[in-house]
Amino acid sequence: MRDPRLLAKPPVCRLGCLVLVRNPRGDVLLVDPDYMDGLILPGGAAKPNEPPHLAAARNLHVETGLNLRLADVLAVDFTPADRYLERLNLVFDGGTVHDDVRLAVPPRRRSGLFGARFVPARQLPDVMAPSQLARVSEALAGRALPVLLHGQRAT
Repeated sequence: MRDPRLLAKPPVCRLGCLVLVRNPRGDVLLVDPDYMDGLILPGGAAKPNEPPHLAAARNLHVETGLNLRLADVLAVDFTPADRYLERLNLVFDGGTVHDDVRLAVPPRRRSGLFGARFVPARQLPDVMAPSQLARVSEALAGRALPVLLHGQRAT
């Protein structure tokens, strides 16, 4: 039974679903958005009632053309409200892709991206904002949590 009091004024918190993808050398896949300075992990917001791992996979595909199954979360990052609404960001483990993987970034007018590329880990401080770098550094630490849907591992 649904209690209408619980839905009368639901909390507002956006859910960001990001993906950490590496190549065999350990370089990190980043996208270059036209709406902010620096490179960021690929991903985006979940739609209402969309499972986060599917939102991350959908956004990754839209931004890079990659189709990956995502089952583990590497980092959870809460961003308090400032210019935007508060946001909970989940960084999913996209694993390692082959060196010959082809990235397919849509045109900037559709995607808001200048492009995507793999960046060596030692160069991340040079191309990322400090908060973005901290998120990636934590994700690279290798700790993972399983994604659950109603208590069961997501498939």
